[in-house]
Amino acid sequence: MTPLLQIRGLEAEVAGRKILNGLDLTVNEGEIHAIMGPNGAGKSTLSHVLAGKPGYEITGGEVLFRGEDLLAMAPDERAAKGVFLAFQYPIEIPGVATLTFLRTALNAQRKKRGEEELSSPDLLKRVREIAKKLGVDPEMLRRPLNVGFSGGEKKRNETLQMALLEPRLCILDETDSGLDIDALKVVANGVNALRAPERGMIVITHYQRLLDYIVPDIVHVLAAGRIVRTGAKELALELEATGYAQYQGEAA
Repeated sequence: MTPLLQIRGLEAEVAGRKILNGLDLTVNEGEIHAIMGPNGAGKSTLSHVLAGKPGYEITGGEVLFRGEDLLAMAPDERAAKGVFLAFQYPIEIPGVATLTFLRTALNAQRKKRGEEELSSPDLLKRVREIAKKLGVDPEMLRRPLNVGFSGGEKKRNETLQMALLEPRLCILDETDSGLDIDALKVVANGVNALRAPERGMIVITHYQRLLDYIVPDIVHVLAAGRIVRTGAKELALELEATGYAQYQGEAA
């Protein structure tokens, strides 16, 4: 198996407080990894550090993405290399139409990779095809990005972004947050359609129900800033039944 992401001994602080505490994780091409754990364990911090969000100080360890030093890259460079973060709470951008945002994001990445920009007709055709599969109303594409969207619409829109950009590593930070079961199924179907031999995914969630629809290859328990247990998909069912208290004790 070819390693896509290799994290070794990662340590990170926010405002002087240590959040990640020697975290190790390897994601191979074609694998879906679920990361579960209690509040404050460092799950969202891990996703933000991988995406390059400002405000996090890396105090130890290394992260290799396809053999390259991910931590040395600027956020836009990480995105162009194929790292995509789906936010727990997608931001609203008033005044910027969703289609304009998609065109700008895709062509910025293509330019960074030395590829030709996609023409407006070609992009519109591709976006409409993806939107149809995801049940995204074409009217949404004309509206300002995420403004007035329901939770389900925001997550479907973000899944559309992911399908359009075709990243190599998809990081889903509690993408099930605020979704009813119908919206969850639509988003999960969109994510499952992106499963590919060359693509890896990290699915961060509190709840096993998401993993009924996005079935992981490997499940990790993250507590006190490091992974304290790894298992097969059945581990998620065990966590649902027993909770995280024992792992918080282990991590301490």
